[in-house]
Amino acid sequence: MAARRYSAVAVALHWVIALCILSMIPMGWWMTAAIEQPGSQAAAYRLFQLHKSIGFLILALTLVRIVWRLTHRPPALPAGMKRWEAFAAHATHAAFYALMLGLPLTGWLYVSAGWAVSQDRALEVATRWFGLFPVPHLPGVAELATEARRAVAFSAMGAHAAMAWGAVVLVILHVGAALKHQFLDRDGVLARMVPSLRQGGEDSEEGVEPDARAAWAERGLGLALILVVATAGAIAAQPAPRTEPTPRPEIAPVPAPEPDIPAEPTDVQAAEVEVAEPAAAAEASQKAVDWTIDREASEIAFAGSQSGAAFNGRFERWSGQIRFDPADLAGSKAVITVQTGSARTGDSTQEASIQGAEWFDVGQYPTARFETTGFRSLGGDRYQATGRLRIKTTSLRVVLPFTYREAGGVATVEGRLQLDRTALNLGLESDATGDWVSKMVDVRIKVRARRAE
Repeated sequence: MAARRYSAVAVALHWVIALCILSMIPMGWWMTAAIEQPGSQAAAYRLFQLHKSIGFLILALTLVRIVWRLTHRPPALPAGMKRWEAFAAHATHAAFYALMLGLPLTGWLYVSAGWAVSQDRALEVATRWFGLFPVPHLPGVAELATEARRAVAFSAMGAHAAMAWGAVVLVILHVGAALKHQFLDRDGVLARMVPSLRQGGEDSEEGVEPDARAAWAERGLGLALILVVATAGAIAAQPAPRTEPTPRPEIAPVPAPEPDIPAEPTDVQAAEVEVAEPAAAAEASQKAVDWTIDREASEIAFAGSQSGAAFNGRFERWSGQIRFDPADLAGSKAVITVQTGSARTGDSTQEASIQGAEWFDVGQYPTARFETTGFRSLGGDRYQATGRLRIKTTSLRVVLPFTYREAGGVATVEGRLQLDRTALNLGLESDATGDWVSKMVDVRIKVRARRAE
């Protein structure tokens, strides 16, 4: 005797996926409108990360459900069901499966293209599944040329939006049919998916399986319908050719290292005093003191804003070589090396995004480096360090004002400066104007160190 109800696993998969889909539709509509409003962009950004995570959950559960369906025979349709109703049931189920696969896949394709359709500009955002682990982009998409990625993004979003509307229509049809069977036909169809309901027609004739060829034809029609909807959406969403290329700030070539700064020094070296004789400079360099950094009491932090919301972060891994003495500024020197992949903001999506090629590109350039070229006193405990900051292939002259206090052989240095990220070739392709991520980034440095023995 064939089963009259779906198995517990099939029922659980059905309702979990249904709840996910029902939450995703209004979420997507709200995000589309909210992303255009400055006051709601931050909330839309956070919801976008949740939207992606739920989408990948739907994709995974759908694959499990397909495997379960292929290995566990579902209940037969009621024997008294009209032919057109059976036809509609099979076609609708096939269409639902196509949507449950197509919606997440087109969303994944859109994210992989790294292009914001609403602003028509590049915008690469990493994906982390509920903040637990990264989800890679689809292979080959991010490596496409700019115009190709733009076309892919518009097509993917067009298909995604069209299928979302298709999902709305199917949900209405599906719910309406279930209520009809429950309250008008009283044939127990709804009870097969709702265990708490009493299944009607217990004494009626057992359901029969439809002709296999007819069933596959009906399912094929459902799949074809969704394919047509998605294709129409993709074609309709094709962007108009841009008359002007997206402006991109010019990046100055990396200047050659200054004579007194080796390109890759392996140790702290005393700065040459331009006005002193060589012998006097050598004598002066012996006065500066080497310091050992207390990493637990030291910090390199940064702050900025994204979509109008402030963020704060820090680098967890960095090292430094410091030789400094207020009485011998000419002989003082500092080299700080930062592991850029250790940037932490408390937002896993932000952390994954800034490691990408457009930002720190940690795969090719795992470190940033600041090396001083000189110090001068500003009076009292205030000083100023001049040096070069090198991130990826860009080198920038920076000035760092700081305070220096020493007691009992322990020195505390605190400094702060603002950096223009666009001058360092960070986030230029997607946000050169600072509409999403602030151009100016506040950097705060606190170093506690002991005199080296």
